[in-house]
Amino acid sequence: MEHTPIACSHHDHNHCISDALEAARQLCVGRGVRLTDLRLQVLELIWQNHKPLGAYTLMEMLAKANTRRVAPPTVYRALDFLLEQGLIHRINVLNAFIGCPSPTTKHQSHFLICRACGIAIELDQPQLSQQIIGVAQDAGFQVESQSLEVSGLCANCAGNTEHDGHGHE
Repeated sequence: MEHTPIACSHHDHNHCISDALEAARQLCVGRGVRLTDLRLQVLELIWQNHKPLGAYTLMEMLAKANTRRVAPPTVYRALDFLLEQGLIHRINVLNAFIGCPSPTTKHQSHFLICRACGIAIELDQPQLSQQIIGVAQDAGFQVESQSLEVSGLCANCAGNTEHDGHGHE
């Protein structure tokens, strides 16, 4: 059965943003950790769309949104906090960050990344993690963490490949 991920479907993205920010507020209150204005602002910027953002892009966006420039260490500390709380994921191959739609559940980060439009689709497939662990155990390897990043074309871009071969018209 084919299922179109929300990142590839037309939807009111403001709901994604508001849901993510509300989940972050509740999670932080429940854990007794402080969600500062800057941390919240960084999270909101990350959730602006389903495309991973690098730290320097975030710094540029923050500089446009604020009257003063935010120092790189400050942004990295905000990103570290958001990662620690499970509110975002780091996509290693892109050296970028994306919002996590289910921050209250500890899980591995597996993504489909569109090379044409740049969206990243988080896979919610626990059986995939179990298969990786099984294969590793068969090889005598003990898994401590896992991240799977698969590059290709999303449903929208794959449907547009006849235009220029790269998912763009």
